[in-house]
Amino acid sequence: MAEGLAQRLDRSLARLRRRTLVPVLLLAVAWGQELVDQLVFAGRWNLPMVHGGPFWGLLTAPFSHAGFGHLISNSLWFLPLSWLVLLKGSRDYLAVWLAVLALEIPVWLFWPSASHGLSGVNYGLLGYLLLIGWLEKRPLTMVLSAACLLAYGGLLPALLPFLSPPGVSWIGHASGFVAGLLAALVVYRE
Repeated sequence: MAEGLAQRLDRSLARLRRRTLVPVLLLAVAWGQELVDQLVFAGRWNLPMVHGGPFWGLLTAPFSHAGFGHLISNSLWFLPLSWLVLLKGSRDYLAVWLAVLALEIPVWLFWPSASHGLSGVNYGLLGYLLLIGWLEKRPLTMVLSAACLLAYGGLLPALLPFLSPPGVSWIGHASGFVAGLLAALVVYRE
């Protein structure tokens, strides 16, 4: 019996290690793109989602940033928010990413400004984490939602156009946040 428990624990730890590695690998893609951009193209190789631009811009935009400052600020909350969603499960994490990508489509089709960076995904992760606890009404997930509100609630004003700094894509933040809320609803109902 103890041997079976040890094997299950080993499998669980291996699964947890794989899960924690996924956001690190995704972030490595963004850092690789920015390094190539800065070292080879002097900061001119951005891959944003542009109104009327190619469809593949939807897929490259999260990994493209406007310099190291932009990438660092997104990286600082991408990893912890990703790991918190991954505590719930890989399916939840995938649901947030898919919802964010799906809600980028109307922004790409109708919004006149270019947008890029991981902040849309970050807001999607945050939206998911804020809502899932209240949907599930389980003590641990409610504490997780409340802790995320306390830790990251200061980021919520950037969802409003009149509080968002100039040059920042508030619509990308807002669509990501709504995508996270939708992902939480979908995951909860399944």
